[in-house]
Amino acid sequence: MSPRVVVLGDVVLDRDIVGRAERVCPDAPVPVVDVDSVQERPGAAGLAALLCCAPGVDVGMVAPVADDPDGGRLARMLRRELDLLPVPHQGPTRRKTRVRSAGQSLVRLDSGGPGFPSEPPLSAVRDILAGADVVLVSDYGAGVTREPGLRDLLTDAARRSVLVWDPHPRGGAPVPGCTLVTPNLTEALAAVGADDEPGPAPPPEAVAAELRRAWQARAVAVTAGRSGAFLAMAGSEPLFVPAPEVTSGDPCGAGDRFAATASVSLARGAVLSEAVVDAVAEASAWVAAGGAEGFRNRSTDRAATSPDTGRIDEVVSRVRSRGDTLVATGGCFDILHAGHVACLAAARRLGDALVVLVNSDESVRRLKGPGRPAVPAADRVRVLEALSSVDAVAVFEEDDPSAALDRLRPDVWAKGGDYGAEALPEADLVRSWGGRVVVLPYVSGRSTTSILARSTARRSTPQEVR
Repeated sequence: MSPRVVVLGDVVLDRDIVGRAERVCPDAPVPVVDVDSVQERPGAAGLAALLCCAPGVDVGMVAPVADDPDGGRLARMLRRELDLLPVPHQGPTRRKTRVRSAGQSLVRLDSGGPGFPSEPPLSAVRDILAGADVVLVSDYGAGVTREPGLRDLLTDAARRSVLVWDPHPRGGAPVPGCTLVTPNLTEALAAVGADDEPGPAPPPEAVAAELRRAWQARAVAVTAGRSGAFLAMAGSEPLFVPAPEVTSGDPCGAGDRFAATASVSLARGAVLSEAVVDAVAEASAWVAAGGAEGFRNRSTDRAATSPDTGRIDEVVSRVRSRGDTLVATGGCFDILHAGHVACLAAARRLGDALVVLVNSDESVRRLKGPGRPAVPAADRVRVLEALSSVDAVAVFEEDDPSAALDRLRPDVWAKGGDYGAEALPEADLVRSWGGRVVVLPYVSGRSTTSILARSTARRSTPQEVR
């Protein structure tokens, strides 16, 4: 049976009015936007719920939804991806409307609400929470965590199952017994009253430990942006989980990505420290891939989109919206060595984002023979994603990258190795859509095969007894 995650929280309807701003209004110093399209999608807790829709995970949601046309569209969008139990709320649908041009937001208009739950069907909510392996509370301050009946049900859920709580300054405090609470550092400092105190702020790990005791939680993870996260658990010293270096990106929605990843990892059986490590890695990758704006432009067809493809879609959307250059490279990357690092750094300098296409384990085995790969695909991907030169990584099953390249269609295909005397088989394909093909220098003596051969030779040579 698939693990089940149920998200309870406040949703909004995100709307993007996308157009071209090429002139200034004659009666005011503001741009005139010629509208090309209007795009809508679930936001706030709706985004968190969609991010829980990982392969092999069953997702449900409890959320206040207004009885109006906007609420109807919001409910239909959510139901395409998950099971939704709508709760009536006060006022019209809460909306966040962004006017955008050339990949940039010009203004945001907030309307609707207040969104406080109205006469929630507590029996139905109790049933859906009872069937959850993990409950994620995604609080966006509209009142779902302050409604007395819902708070009672969440208190019961904390006693029975894993409860992850992503708090909001205008929301209710986490109920006692939460498995994991995930405030960001600003929220955490405000919660302990240290945001306005004179002098230096207390260290994040001390804040996390104080909040764990105050909220009577099993663990609190304070997220500290590009630094990473500080995890305080009962009976142990705080754990610092550093974030991979991200040189640029958009942090919007990173908290939702963090909470959703932690929830899914816990539902799949991870322990708390493992779940937070996964969440930090995914939140960092989310920022690097353009944040919520990258996610807005990707397909929500979960059945047709793998996690790797989804991340690449986010990177591609960001690059294309800005008119930037997308670079791709590929290989087995079985044991990452200095030659790989040099080639990847060189490839990244050819454009504005680098996608790495990696041979699957079966593909490596067919190309390199028995005993390879030395490192499984999941670990190879994780190491590559940690490099500052790499924006996204995807695994392909074929023996050559042509099919993956045809889907990606990069502006530049960069290939490392000694290819100076022969043509790359995929070169004509890349040039068919106007792409460039670039060969990068081969670093002599730096190859996985030679490294493994030297390692085998050393093990087979008798060592001097000292």
